[in-house]
Amino acid sequence: MRFAIEQRLTASPEEVARAFADADLYASFGDLPKLSRPELVDRVEEADLVRLQLRYRFVGDISPAARAILDPAHLTWVEHSDHDLAALTTSFVLRPDHYAGRFTCSGAVRFEAAGDGTVRRGQGDLRVRAPLVGGAVERALVSGLQEHLTDEVPVVEAFLRSRSAG
Repeated sequence: MRFAIEQRLTASPEEVARAFADADLYASFGDLPKLSRPELVDRVEEADLVRLQLRYRFVGDISPAARAILDPAHLTWVEHSDHDLAALTTSFVLRPDHYAGRFTCSGAVRFEAAGDGTVRRGQGDLRVRAPLVGGAVERALVSGLQEHLTDEVPVVEAFLRSRSAG
């Protein structure tokens, strides 16, 4: 399932890109409705490139048919992302902790100037290989991702304000 994301933030593209590469941002996230608070697994910075690994857990609802073959407690993954701060882009791959043969997701994000702020635009491809319910699980996961990204905007905005005030 192809998906697109978009977030609007009030800071510059450079500030927003740096925030998403900062481990402290993710420490400020709480549990949101469909995805758990991200857990920092690893962070490596080399000049303008930041490699970040974050573990997530899907905590939203999935259909009873999907639950029959997928244990919601096992819908966890590590997001491996490369943040190119010079190019203002991020590429990512989600690697599942369970169901590795059934779940793939990858994509890219770019940070663009928009008026006095930034639009964070991304696109990706998420696939769940599960007979009869794969499409329903894909839709639930993409819906959870989109809801999470909407819910995280105020957290990112507060983080950026705290950085500019300090």
